[in-house]
Amino acid sequence: MASSSLVFRLHDRGPELVRKVLLERGWKEYDGGEQEEEDWNLYWRASAFRSSDYHNLLPWQRLNHHPKTVGITRKDCLVRNLRRMRATFGSSLYHFSPAAFILPNDHTRFLSEYTRRRQTGGWSAYWICKPVDLSQGRGIFIFEDYKDLIYDSSVVIQRYISNPLLISGYKFDLRIYVCVKNFHPLTIYMHQEGLVRFATDKYNLSSLDNLYAHLTNTSINKLGPFYTTNKERVGQGCKWAMNKFRCFLRSQGINELLLWQKINNIVTLTLLSIAPSVPSSPNCVELFGFDVLIDSKFKPWLLEVNSSPALTLDCQVDVAVKKGLISDLIDLMNYRSIDSLRERAYRKQLPCYHASQMGLGSLRSKPAAGSWKLPHIRSGRHQPDREGPPALRVGDFILTFPFNRATLNASQHKLDVKLVIQELHKLTCQLASGCSQSDKTRRREEGEGKKDEGVRTSDGEEDFESLLWGPKDPPLLRRQKNFKVKYGNTMNLPYDINSIMHYGQFFFTADKYSPTIVARHGPGQMGQRTHLSPLDIRKINKLYHCDERAKEAMRAKEAMGAWHY
Repeated sequence: MASSSLVFRLHDRGPELVRKVLLERGWKEYDGGEQEEEDWNLYWRASAFRSSDYHNLLPWQRLNHHPKTVGITRKDCLVRNLRRMRATFGSSLYHFSPAAFILPNDHTRFLSEYTRRRQTGGWSAYWICKPVDLSQGRGIFIFEDYKDLIYDSSVVIQRYISNPLLISGYKFDLRIYVCVKNFHPLTIYMHQEGLVRFATDKYNLSSLDNLYAHLTNTSINKLGPFYTTNKERVGQGCKWAMNKFRCFLRSQGINELLLWQKINNIVTLTLLSIAPSVPSSPNCVELFGFDVLIDSKFKPWLLEVNSSPALTLDCQVDVAVKKGLISDLIDLMNYRSIDSLRERAYRKQLPCYHASQMGLGSLRSKPAAGSWKLPHIRSGRHQPDREGPPALRVGDFILTFPFNRATLNASQHKLDVKLVIQELHKLTCQLASGCSQSDKTRRREEGEGKKDEGVRTSDGEEDFESLLWGPKDPPLLRRQKNFKVKYGNTMNLPYDINSIMHYGQFFFTADKYSPTIVARHGPGQMGQRTHLSPLDIRKINKLYHCDERAKEAMRAKEAMGAWHY
């Protein structure tokens, strides 16, 4: 075995994709017949580890699960934790999960809610039943009438989102891949590539028992009669990569940045519900699969969180997305200064410390001596760990928490959940209103000019702000400009917005390549009416992704303003 090889250990011989990626990167698979029990660097398993596995972890070893994350990955625990956070911080903030009940315990509460909604009628009278401890769509059914509710184990009953956003009549949801590198301090990365998972039969509320129309689980839909059919716009199979979905969003004329941020909020707020209670395990990372559904009003809803998202390769989309995902995840498991403990232990025949103690106690005897080298960390955008802000990007993993100096400070010692939630709310409001940031930040940027490098605060400390996850080329959050309209009008819009907005009594547009908005009342005198021809409107729609209000206005025969592009 090459002396520089790292060793991985897979529980029950899987998943095969992890094995393939690691072998291609030069790792070696653990062989119990040739190596000591502790001679491995990464131990990967689908199920949870035992408490002793975390306690006995050595400095050079990594596990692919944090302890005690069942609080969000088991359906009934997720319901309880989100219910608690909703009661503490308000229903408006935690209104991203449908009303849910755990049966049989909540049977009376559910019956009361069912009766109330049944009396009001409409789209809110549908429910979905999910066994709390099953995955891949097993045991799930949808019902409208209480008499159809039959269960023989603990289940979660949720209000069924019966107005989903459809693509050519097909229901879909998003599988968002999230890596929590650490819970203390909380460090969250979201992967740019994800999956859009489709139902394979057209959505129809008159056939609630047709799982191929209502569920998006690949394990179910790949057995459906229309899986291999070339479906309108969706194509064959039941998956898109995220880039294709981004193209779809651009055709819808919505505030894309706000939608991505709302999904980001769902991830962060969900993880905040368990972060304070998860023990510190610096040698662990965990990959979660967040399933998010978008309704017809472009509101994202959290469906569930998966602790071991499927890594099987059912189609070419899986290959393109998941192989890069695992490779980037391995880069996040970077070995740094703590590996010097391992190197010294082998070279000097000295005892090692437990990783859980971080060198402060609990001596262990060294494993059998061998020839080892510190792992090579690939170059590129990956940055070494250091005190202070974590790397903004590792491959296609985008740092989404902490996302500014305030949240960085709030997570350094004891997590200040209330402050973090306030900062999330502030950021979301800024994106929703078009306002980019506070006056203080704008003044700082004006003083620093147009430089992209680190900005320093008044006390000389380097400021920190993350990227905005979601767009294909995620911008820095601080790169939101204060756009100015001529004639004294001012409005703040995101730096890379490509939309035509309605402002006061006239229209204006942001030049695609300039941080200046030009608005004129006509080619002649101010206030002159200018007719927009159909060709003008088509050209504007092609250049810019317009919201519905702007599109409606441009359909009018006359409008105030001449467009600058």
